[in-house]
Amino acid sequence: MNTNANQYHTSPRRWTTRGVTVSVAAIGVIALLSTAAWRDLEARGGHADRPGAATVQAPAAVPQAPPAVDSYAAVVDQVAPAVVTVRSERKVAARMTGFPDDPFFRQFFGDRFRQAQPKAVPQRGLGSGVVVESDGYVLTNNHVVDGAESIKVELTDGRTFDATLVGTDPPSDLALLKVGASALPTATLGDSDGVRVGDVALAIGNPLGVGQTVTMGIVSAKGRATGLGDGGYEDFIQTDAPINQGNSGGALVNTRGEVIGINSQILSPSGGNIGIGFSIPSNMARQVMAQLRDHGTVRRAKLGVTVQPVTSDIASSLGLGDVRGALVNGVDEGGAARKAGIERGDVIKKLEGREVEDTNSLRNQVASMQPGSKATVMLLRDGRERQVDVTLGELASAQPVAPAGPGETSGERFGMAVRPLTPEIARQLDLDPDTRGLVVTDIDPAGLAADAGLQSGDVIEQVDGRPVTTTGALRSALERATDRPALLLVNRGGSTFYVPLRAA
Repeated sequence: MNTNANQYHTSPRRWTTRGVTVSVAAIGVIALLSTAAWRDLEARGGHADRPGAATVQAPAAVPQAPPAVDSYAAVVDQVAPAVVTVRSERKVAARMTGFPDDPFFRQFFGDRFRQAQPKAVPQRGLGSGVVVESDGYVLTNNHVVDGAESIKVELTDGRTFDATLVGTDPPSDLALLKVGASALPTATLGDSDGVRVGDVALAIGNPLGVGQTVTMGIVSAKGRATGLGDGGYEDFIQTDAPINQGNSGGALVNTRGEVIGINSQILSPSGGNIGIGFSIPSNMARQVMAQLRDHGTVRRAKLGVTVQPVTSDIASSLGLGDVRGALVNGVDEGGAARKAGIERGDVIKKLEGREVEDTNSLRNQVASMQPGSKATVMLLRDGRERQVDVTLGELASAQPVAPAGPGETSGERFGMAVRPLTPEIARQLDLDPDTRGLVVTDIDPAGLAADAGLQSGDVIEQVDGRPVTTTGALRSALERATDRPALLLVNRGGSTFYVPLRAA
């Protein structure tokens, strides 16, 4: 976001050329028969299975490339009237100059400058939005209107309306506005789950205030979590359709004229477009919009676990067939997961029949459900599939459901020194007095433990699911893991996470 004292362009948060279709003409090889052969075939009734009959084979069918598309004007005509410009304004305190502390000015004006309050000056923002209901509901980004004291919506036909803020959802970076108008042109929210990488995508918005602009590219990736935002719910559609400052809140559209995403972020070292843009999927936007319209806020379900990614080493340690799923490293006491029997060390593979690819996938799936709803969880425990039914709780605050845990750990020849955890050391580390294990007292910066991410003060509670409270138990447990990484349960500051540790 570029900001000065008077105006800023609300940018996609930073943190195609048209495809050329090449048609290849297939050349069929046609066998020419002599006139006599044709007559002989005709005399036999045209049957090629009779002795001496000539056989004529049709040329093999060659798949034809789709016809080249010369224009997307019809798609733009359909959607563009529903894409609007959103202007916001808020007051910010003007910076005082250095005069109040200048002795020269103080001898004339005394302390009047010191006592003066800084004046509030207007700061204006610019973004885009999409009319989603004809009676005046407009979907945009939360960061476009965040902190705004007044909001105006400009239509492509020149009409301008004052807008009220129905509700915002910072975790998804979405906001819903309402203008006092009816029979407005609307855009249709499509099914973002059906989007495929390689699909053509059009971005429509008002970049840098130049006026409504259409750019084209393809869908570059799906399910992206950029980490550029505030740790909210990220399931972005990535596109190389040029997105610039002012495009925030605008539409990402497919070739059927359906909105498949709300443009939100870009990745750029300079703040300008480099072909890496991110849009909030329309299915997520639809759910958030409905709750904002009906309740003014968004309620989300809570599973009651903390999880970490399944890495290649963790998959090897647990004997998993693939590097997918979410490894449970903590279970909330009294939470939904605990009541359902989910345990630390379980690997969640499916939720309601949908594959859990990683921690972000699980977080978004849970967040899309309503508190109190029932869900079936398929998990792996000790190499066996289990299925449990969970009645989901409610997320109390707008925080991520499943933060990923940190790194890794080791012992002795792994480049670390450990000692049994005493109640006194537990108090010094601010740990629960019931915590048991071995505390890491020293780390070799060039050792395997340091490479794994272990730190002094970490407490090793388990190795491969077995408690360790003595250095001998730790050594034996590590030596048993010869052909795979040992999986350590580590407590750091009261939070537990798993660490795969290889001997070499």
